[in-house]
Amino acid sequence: MSERVTDPTTVPAPAAPDRPPFSVLVVDDDFRVAGIHASLVEEVPGFTVAGTPHTASAALAAVAAATAAGTPVDLALVDIYLPDGSGIDLLRRLECDAFVLSAATEGPVLRRALSAGALACLVKPFPPELLTERLRGYARFRQLMDAGSVDQSTVERAYGALREPYVRRPERRPTARTLTGDAVLATVHTSPEPLSAAQVGELIGVSRATAQRYLASLVSAGRLRMNLRYGTTGRPEQEYRPG
Repeated sequence: MSERVTDPTTVPAPAAPDRPPFSVLVVDDDFRVAGIHASLVEEVPGFTVAGTPHTASAALAAVAAATAAGTPVDLALVDIYLPDGSGIDLLRRLECDAFVLSAATEGPVLRRALSAGALACLVKPFPPELLTERLRGYARFRQLMDAGSVDQSTVERAYGALREPYVRRPERRPTARTLTGDAVLATVHTSPEPLSAAQVGELIGVSRATAQRYLASLVSAGRLRMNLRYGTTGRPEQEYRPG
């Protein structure tokens, strides 16, 4: 009987038994978003969260402190829009690998992020399982690239692990609609202008974080659209309108 040949880039890399978890720094100016991303990281076996700084300066300080303590950061998840500077500039100063997680949708901006050293770009709002898959790909990337000597085939497999096409799994149909979800959808549909998560939350009496979760889910389901609202200063704000 012939043996089945498997593409090595699609096989999860077994974790080295004596290797500590990959240390991940979550850098986002919104503490709610940072908390959500940190919880996703903690759910992936072999990964741990080193901290959730909200500014570029705090991120650099956290990386330096971790290195001095002998527990260096392996990977930073970096937002582009930070209160004290650009996440792209931060990428160039970080002494660790990095992914960009940002609401930026402009191609040139994301290209600059990749040129600055980002191994991957995830555009918000993205399905939670996409981050999970990219982290698992990073573990395979590290297993291959941490070898003492690599050839071109190994390099191709390593970068292939980071860039495997994301296949969205069919969503389970909910057995019952939620009142909050219906309220969020109705509020956006009846508004003459696009609304932010904070505005939706205020109108229906829930927290911004709760409104954000429902809005992201409705965008993923194709029932709403998200665009960026640019002000005169600061980071752009996500706004929602009917899909």
